[in-house]
Amino acid sequence: MSPVFDYAPAPESRAIVDIAPSYGLFIDGEFTSGHDGKVFKTVSPSSEEVLSEVAHANAEDVDRAVKAARKAFSTWSALPGSERAKYLFRIARIIQERSRELAVLESLDNGKPIRESRDADLPLVAAHFFYYAGWADKLDHAGYGKDPRPLGVAGQVIPWNFPLLMLAWKIAPALATGNTVVLKPAETTPLSALFFADICRQAGLPKGVVNIITGDGSTGAELVAHPDVNKVAFTGSTEVGKAIARTVAGTDKKVTLELGGKAANIVFDDAPIDQAVEGIVGGIFFNQGHVCCAGSRLLVQESVQEELLDALKRRMATLRVGDPLDKNTDIGAINSAEQLGRITALAEAGEAEGADRWAPPCELPSSGYWFAPTLFTGVTQAHRIAREEIFGPVLSVLTFRTPAEAVEKANNTPYGLSAGIWTEKGSRILWMADKLRAGVVWANTFNQFDPASPFGGYKESGFGREGGRHGLEAYLVPSKPKASEK
Repeated sequence: MSPVFDYAPAPESRAIVDIAPSYGLFIDGEFTSGHDGKVFKTVSPSSEEVLSEVAHANAEDVDRAVKAARKAFSTWSALPGSERAKYLFRIARIIQERSRELAVLESLDNGKPIRESRDADLPLVAAHFFYYAGWADKLDHAGYGKDPRPLGVAGQVIPWNFPLLMLAWKIAPALATGNTVVLKPAETTPLSALFFADICRQAGLPKGVVNIITGDGSTGAELVAHPDVNKVAFTGSTEVGKAIARTVAGTDKKVTLELGGKAANIVFDDAPIDQAVEGIVGGIFFNQGHVCCAGSRLLVQESVQEELLDALKRRMATLRVGDPLDKNTDIGAINSAEQLGRITALAEAGEAEGADRWAPPCELPSSGYWFAPTLFTGVTQAHRIAREEIFGPVLSVLTFRTPAEAVEKANNTPYGLSAGIWTEKGSRILWMADKLRAGVVWANTFNQFDPASPFGGYKESGFGREGGRHGLEAYLVPSKPKASEK
């Protein structure tokens, strides 16, 4: 019998990040205090340590930021696309140069494992800026007319699960198309956006092109409702997305909403089991399940249910939960006490409604916000854990017999963001993908992202697309063809 080796801690150094004791708002190229001096604390979810104190923007601050963006718009939008591209390329390179610093910062402020922020988040952040830099001088060829124009000022509100990546998804296409930006990060993860403000200064970006305002939901609501904002981009909960839709109804603001999800990860009896297990684990336990497109519903064909679950439990038993800065950690901290409470309540509801709960033996740290990777079997479509977005490391297992039943169960949700299919039959993949009501369908993989590929959902998962050529449309006024061209 071969010896079993344990993992020694391999912590990343915190010394590479210099977090200031307090931060102001980034408006018109400068850090400035909030109008009323109100501040809030940002806390590391793995230790509950206060990392910094951040200004809380009110209506006056929002107005200042929008005015700065409006003032900068005339000159920024007038630049040739090739000139705007130079700034985006410069930002992308600085992000690469500072990627270790930013990865450590993201793991501290968000709670995600360093190997995810280092190996997934930061490379994708840089890739989005590189990608949209390439589009900046080619907008005439994007399919939106010969001379598409920018909208103006974009108000952007991003969530806490991928703070820097969601910033890149929003800011890169906005700047490439000639818009200026006022962005509000989530109140629990403001630091990487504030560090990005410093990157904008380092890149020599003209003042007012990017403005970062921090605060809670009230700050975001003020930004969305501001009369001089031309475009609203939001990623977050369906509940807030509906409120934003009501706010902008009757205005001429363009809106994209990327909201919640309850994705089905569908495994057929001919799927390679070990490969599927890795996809299932990555689909639900990546980023602690704090992923809108997480594969939180596992639909497995009855004939392979027992074999698959045995393999899945063995794999879950190897997952390491703990310090996000340890390079060996697989699952980090839950982002906040509030989110931990919601995950806990829904897991308890699953048990109360009769589902069977299982989690591997797991010693959780004594401080911070933690939840062990959890599996529920015996789940029906009526269970809350099968219907509601948990946004945590909790997987619900349902079964099916036929492809038609799998499609019916997968689509039986108010959401429609993503889905996964595991089978060796290409024809089945194409048939299923055509039937599934999901914005993104992965085949024999899960959670694969590329800046050239559009992302978005149907139904209560929102509308509009981010990424790819499609992501330009939301920031452009298409030019109308001349009479001679019709």
